Amino acid sequence: MELRMLDENEDKLDDLFASAEAQQLLEIYDEYYPRMGFDSPWVAYLVIMDGEVAGTGSFTGAPQDGVVEVAFWTFNGFEGQGVASFVCAHLVDIALAEDPSVVITAKTAPGTNASTRILEKNGFVYRQPVPDDEIGEAWLWVRR
Repeated sequence: MELRMLDENEDKLDDLFASAEAQQLLEIYDEYYPRMGFDSPWVAYLVIMDGEVAGTGSFTGAPQDGVVEVAFWTFNGFEGQGVASFVCAHLVDIALAEDPSVVITAKTAPGTNASTRILEKNGFVYRQPVPDDEIGEAWLWVRR
């Protein structure tokens, strides 16, 4: 597995982005980067396996008041291969390398699932339910 930053102006015709999910990701960031800004290292990253995008992980923006949120997504066909675990661990490393004092958070759908297990393995603990624009009621996780 390889981790690569998702640039602002990716070539949408590149074979790397052949899957429908990779194209969806590009569409999301065509809107997201102009709105939130492209502020390296607080951006999105691609997980590449065998020349394909297997998933992604990102910061939801630069830290605000010493807090940054991470998110990850494993594409269909790559579940169970460690993609989300790989990218979550790397996002934690990137955040702490940039600012060792930053508090790293994540949100999940309520209930125990693959995402919650990945967060726990990476030192996150469940804090409380919180509202989320995409999920509705979400669980907030904070890295110890």
